Amino acid sequence: MKAITFQDVEHLAYEDAADPKIVLVTDVIVRVTHAGICGSDLHPYFGREVGLDVGTVMGHELVGEIVEVGSEVRDFRVGARVVAPFTTSCGSCFHCSSGLTARCEHGQLFGWVEDGRGLQGVQAEYARVPLADGTLVTVPESLDDAVALLAGDILSTSTYGADLAGVGPGDLVVVVGCGPVGLLAIRAAFERGAREVVAVDRVPTRLATAELFGATPANFETGDPLETVHERSQGRGADAAIEAVGSPEATRLAADLLRLGGSLAALGVHSEAHLALSPGEIYDRNLTYSGGRCPVRHYLPASLLLAQRDAELIETLISHRLPLSQGVAAYRMFAERHEGCTKVVLLPG
Repeated sequence: MKAITFQDVEHLAYEDAADPKIVLVTDVIVRVTHAGICGSDLHPYFGREVGLDVGTVMGHELVGEIVEVGSEVRDFRVGARVVAPFTTSCGSCFHCSSGLTARCEHGQLFGWVEDGRGLQGVQAEYARVPLADGTLVTVPESLDDAVALLAGDILSTSTYGADLAGVGPGDLVVVVGCGPVGLLAIRAAFERGAREVVAVDRVPTRLATAELFGATPANFETGDPLETVHERSQGRGADAAIEAVGSPEATRLAADLLRLGGSLAALGVHSEAHLALSPGEIYDRNLTYSGGRCPVRHYLPASLLLAQRDAELIETLISHRLPLSQGVAAYRMFAERHEGCTKVVLLPG
């Protein structure tokens, strides 16, 4: 099969890779119809996360059709149209039972193979999905595959961010970073009753899209977001902040915009050694800081319902639908943040 594989920092390849096979009786093989490029894919791409084996198939966002089923798979048959979270999950261990499916005792992350161990990614014509019954969810018939793909990662992640931040009715919420996750976090905050969302970024097109999602834009290069927040909070600051960038500068900015007793949720993947906030500041300002990998499988059924309801709005985030053969160039475009590039969906078919 053809796949996008890791070769070195900022060096990927579109090449032949081994066809996946049933390894365990709980596996299925999926013919991939849609695979996303995600911001967290850029961490190994840029070398911010290291250890990935050369030849590893990239990617963790998957929608496709089951073509082969292990003998102990109960809930799925050949031909089923399915979406997968970015981690597999058994559905029955302590963590899965408590809703923390991203930390399943038996789970694996798609697209991470190190020292020969791990699970290949899904930016390929076919993918192996272990623990199929606890991992996969059927895509509703009426839902576009590309929109379902977003439910399997960034839509669920944004909802998780609103929950981590404790967003509630009447809150003033700040979203730092208006990429696809941040934009959907705006939607998630309103879903939980926020009275207003201030969207902070420096890219005019992203801020314009944030307005379409109902937010008040604040450009931190041409203005002061703190003034915007204070105008809307009687000088107190925001009740909650969702940071969707993954940098210490974004953490610092989000914290600066919070009121005393505010909550900060980190959705961006952080690779720095130290938190941009000190323990003393968290104590002195009574702040709550939360983060972690989203338990997508726990959120996925509700995310698919939301995706059906708001499909037209969510689909506006997809800027490019490209054949898998253009995947290497698509990574470059996405990594360089070309104007108008928001969410890239690869089409192996």
